[in-house]
Amino acid sequence: MPEHHPGPGRPHPPTAAAVVLSLLTVLTLLVALPGTATAADGSHSRPPHPEEDWMGSTVRAHEGEQVPAAKGSQLPGLALSGSTVEGVDVSSHNGNVSWSKLWKSGIRFAYAKATEGTSYTNPYFAQQYNGPYDAGMIRGAYHFALPGNSGGAAQADYFVRHGGDWSDDGWTLPGVLDMEYNPYGSPCYGLSTGRMIDWIEDFLDAYRGHTGRDATIYTSTGWWKKCTGNYGGFGKYNPLWVPRYGSSSGELPNGWDFYTVWQHTSTGPTVGDHDRFNGSYRRLEALAYG
Repeated sequence: MPEHHPGPGRPHPPTAAAVVLSLLTVLTLLVALPGTATAADGSHSRPPHPEEDWMGSTVRAHEGEQVPAAKGSQLPGLALSGSTVEGVDVSSHNGNVSWSKLWKSGIRFAYAKATEGTSYTNPYFAQQYNGPYDAGMIRGAYHFALPGNSGGAAQADYFVRHGGDWSDDGWTLPGVLDMEYNPYGSPCYGLSTGRMIDWIEDFLDAYRGHTGRDATIYTSTGWWKKCTGNYGGFGKYNPLWVPRYGSSSGELPNGWDFYTVWQHTSTGPTVGDHDRFNGSYRRLEALAYG
């Protein structure tokens, strides 16, 4: 029987060895894809996505969303006057924000994400930080912490150099350290409770050294218990910003008898995240002046 040869332009059929090699290559790529690695604690790593990380984004993912509180409801831990001031927090996922619209709706303070780790800066930060000021609001900046990537002092330095500095102009609130679940893997970034406490302390000390102000700590009670062992040593000097999307702020982390800011919903008008300062507008101004 004559040997068969493919005609002009027709590919040779793959050999069995070539087919096996191709399958092995595909399987190797699937195993190596970012986001598919599993840590010892069962968590899955993910590729960097700082534009998806904002104040409370991982809290919602881990702890869920409750029914928002009604405006003017009585809240645990309020100042004696019962006064509150409405605010918002924003990041790059909000894009350019209509600050005039928020002002007309009663918003009087705003925080913008400035940095994450030691390699990311918010591309919308200028509009989100200067816009509230131009609209007549008191403004501030926050840092999304990645304790597993670099030291606390290094991240405080980066934050201050890229928007997190403070000035005594009466319109600038002290910076915020956003401590929440790791968006890229192990919830506590692979740190023991003792190492996490040391990391936070290093950040706070460095920030105070740069600015003369004590940074506010943003954290949920659930994360604080899990990742610091419910440490109670920061409440004397560092104000608390607590997220809880329900009818009250709920249980607070150890060391704080009251919150300074409450993030009470992630589904508010215009930007999603809405907050309440625990006190009168005069007290908010006092926090800005230091």
